[in-house]
Amino acid sequence: MKLPLVDLGIIGFSVIIIVLFGSSFARKNRSSNDFMIAKNFVPGWVIGLSYLGTYLSSNTFIGVVGISFGSNWNYFVFSLAIPIAILISSKYFIPFYRNGGEISAYSHMEKRFGSWARVYSAACYLLIQFSRIATITLGVALALNGLTGWSMASIILTSGVLITLYTVLGGMKAIIWTEVIQSVIIFSGAILLLIIILTDIPGGAGNAFRIAAENSKFSLGSFKLSFAEPTFWVVFLYGLFMNIKSFGFDQTYVQRYHTAKSDKDARKSLWMGGMLYVPISLLFFFIGTMLFSYYQTQPNLLNDLKHKSAIALLKEQRIENQTTFNMSVDEKAESLSISKIADQALPHFMGHGLPVGIAGFIIAAIIAAAMSTLSVCLNSSSTIFFEDIYKRYIHPNTTDREGLIVLRVGTVVVGTIGTVFALMMVGVQSILAMWWQLTGIFGGAMLGLFLLGFIVKKADKVTAIISVTIGVLVILWITFSSKLPSFLQSPFHAYMSVVISTLSMFLVGLLVSRFRNKNNLKNSII
Repeated sequence: MKLPLVDLGIIGFSVIIIVLFGSSFARKNRSSNDFMIAKNFVPGWVIGLSYLGTYLSSNTFIGVVGISFGSNWNYFVFSLAIPIAILISSKYFIPFYRNGGEISAYSHMEKRFGSWARVYSAACYLLIQFSRIATITLGVALALNGLTGWSMASIILTSGVLITLYTVLGGMKAIIWTEVIQSVIIFSGAILLLIIILTDIPGGAGNAFRIAAENSKFSLGSFKLSFAEPTFWVVFLYGLFMNIKSFGFDQTYVQRYHTAKSDKDARKSLWMGGMLYVPISLLFFFIGTMLFSYYQTQPNLLNDLKHKSAIALLKEQRIENQTTFNMSVDEKAESLSISKIADQALPHFMGHGLPVGIAGFIIAAIIAAAMSTLSVCLNSSSTIFFEDIYKRYIHPNTTDREGLIVLRVGTVVVGTIGTVFALMMVGVQSILAMWWQLTGIFGGAMLGLFLLGFIVKKADKVTAIISVTIGVLVILWITFSSKLPSFLQSPFHAYMSVVISTLSMFLVGLLVSRFRNKNNLKNSII
């Protein structure tokens, strides 16, 4: 499939404009602090839209649309937990970080539990960002591959180079301002896409709603109290813990708390970005559901989607014999369920259901969504390397000039590693599900330690080490449970790993802390 030159022109023009705009801030980065936080130079409403831009990525366009196309609105429950997480974060975490004055979100971990805790937290954060960069880049590659036929590897490599380029040159101020532009493009593209789907579907919006309702596409999941499957409660708890992790302990957000002029501005910006995401995420779930209804009315188009998905899957198996390949394609296409082709649905629709020029604009919106999130991931990751590794262990007395060089080199290194991760993930069934699983593993490994240090004032280094050990063992148990004998397998769904591990680390830390304090008190009396 080849996109018309008009669409390719729109895509190329939008990418060039964003890269040039972001790069134009290069001359304003005179110090490492300018590159990392651009303190007091960014209005609160801009930071708010920047948070929204971070939430919106190709995972939203491809992953959220795909998950609602293939299942229902169960994953939207994640967004319902955002207001609670913002309430907690704006009251406790924002003043904590701004009063502390440290750019790194993890410097206070060293003050509480020693240098190992800082390195451990930073390592978990970097693993989350590598995974995030990989899944987002993969989303862009899926969209462009389905529309242009360009190889996944070449798209991933090109995306990695371009995004790394303007992040290296522009710094945090460039990231925040470009995210504002990208947020507008993303929202406009989503609205336009929904209008086209509802306009083109036979029978109009009424028929689309009927088909969706008959297939239980609006369901938020089961409300039964089971933690072995992604029920409403499992996804809500996952969303609550992950959003608290993001707003309270994620360098991506903490770094921007320092860019606001005041605590009040920082709170307002977080409320603005977070609360805007809730209805916008609902919009993307709605698009996926309406796209499902559209394909149900177009059986030939649905068969073509299955056929092309089967070809893509079988090409990975490298079947040499052409006759065997053709037979396998037909068999594979017949066996593919809706959930197996979900991530390919939107790219396929854009190649068949959009007028010339519109497809280019929608793809530009997907690329903008990816660039907005990836740029802040790269910047925050290089900041963590600079603050928590380089300045702490390699060269404490770093000059501003040297710091700026290290930050830019670090950005390139992080971008390279994330791109390699994306190449390794080619072929995963669901981008969103993969991202949730990975971030649950690495997020759970750090959130419990953070809450222990923040809440339990008497917890010491030994207590923290014991807590982390227990938490990591719980994560390994839940993650690799299927490999164990049946009597040792976890009764929890994989999304519960962040919940169970965090609670385990916190509760074990609380008990061990009290036990150690009692023993210390007895010893002092004796």
